[in-house]
Amino acid sequence: MSVLHRTRTAPTDPAVTASRVPDVPTATPASGSARIRLGPAWLRVCAVGVTSAVLLVFMMQNTREVEVTFLWMHGTLALALALLIAGVGMAILAMVVGAVRLTRLDRRRH
Repeated sequence: MSVLHRTRTAPTDPAVTASRVPDVPTATPASGSARIRLGPAWLRVCAVGVTSAVLLVFMMQNTREVEVTFLWMHGTLALALALLIAGVGMAILAMVVGAVRLTRLDRRRH
């Protein structure tokens, strides 16, 4: 029998098995899914850290005052803060629109 077609139950040649390194069982964690979940969690933590650092640098570099007018409100505010408020407002709007859409799709299914 050739080496490629050998199975664990098939008899082996003693000359081949003597020179072969024995199989070492690999250690598996007690719960196999815990190791899988840890990778994406660390990836998210790193992504949040990098995003926070970039946002902090952006805010430190854009500190000049700009005049902001919204409806009846007028005032001055740091450029970075104005852009941050606009971005957070758009993110909230996108989440609300997404939630409404998902709710409608869920109602259609039931």
